[in-house]
Amino acid sequence: MSTKISILTILIALCINVGFAQETDKKQAKAERKAEKQKQVEAIINARTFLFTARTAIPQGYKTVNLNTNMYNVSFAPENIISYLPYYGRAYSGAGYGNDSGIKFEGKPEEFTVTKGKKNYTVKAVVKGERDQFSLILTVSFEGSASLTVNSNSRSSISYNGVISEQEKPAEP
Repeated sequence: MSTKISILTILIALCINVGFAQETDKKQAKAERKAEKQKQVEAIINARTFLFTARTAIPQGYKTVNLNTNMYNVSFAPENIISYLPYYGRAYSGAGYGNDSGIKFEGKPEEFTVTKGKKNYTVKAVVKGERDQFSLILTVSFEGSASLTVNSNSRSSISYNGVISEQEKPAEP
């Protein structure tokens, strides 16, 4: 009887030990994936040329709007910023109702700074559009998720949540 109990105890101990070893491997693999993603995000931010793709819009005083069905984005580069975002919110003088086309502009930023904080990167840019001036504040987590706040002279501010990625390079002829 004592032999059976000893064998049973050894088998249970081995099963528990194998379970803990697998858990450690999963945690280690997750940590490695997280570190790799952080290196990718750091490389994208350091290149200073990247694409913010919006997933949700968060207008002031309105409900959150899901944007997953369309590809709304902002292309960031020190020499040119191109914005193609929808706008939900209140427009003031200078932004006519009915002919408003969202937050769509292209221009050389008057200001373009990138700073690294303890938990994220912050990109600040100021761009003059055709009829308005836009102040963009992009906060990027080390894992790649991002939040963009757009302030304008003629509209209430709006925020967008999304992700950043590398800019696709145009194909050479």
